[in-house]
Amino acid sequence: MISNQEERNQRLTAEIVELEKSITEIDGLERQKERLLARMEIIEELQKSRPEIVHLFDEIARQLPDGVYLTGLKQTGARVEVRGVAQSSTRVSALMRQIDASEWLMDPEVERVETRQSGNSRQSEFIVYLKQVRKDDDTGGAQ
Repeated sequence: MISNQEERNQRLTAEIVELEKSITEIDGLERQKERLLARMEIIEELQKSRPEIVHLFDEIARQLPDGVYLTGLKQTGARVEVRGVAQSSTRVSALMRQIDASEWLMDPEVERVETRQSGNSRQSEFIVYLKQVRKDDDTGGAQ
């Protein structure tokens, strides 16, 4: 009987080891599944936002008044930093009014406008922040 019980104990111990291996494998698969789902979500978000950058560049080009030249553009989420040079500070004001009237851009904020002498002319270097309007796709994917 003791020998029989020891045999059963060894079989149970072997089964426990096999089950622990299976549990470890399942945990690894669960983590891999979570990583794949997160990756799929990121790809889906990028595909959904792909047309937004086109609208951003197109709208900035349309709203840029004469005499304003961009030297830099940086986007963090929906917030866009626009750096540039204008012939005067009134041209920067015109840019801000046009951004405010845009359907794709909103909330313009001036961080800095500095007037500098460059040879015989004066230039206004500026930094303006704005937000890109994120429009939900109401058309069922057709744009």
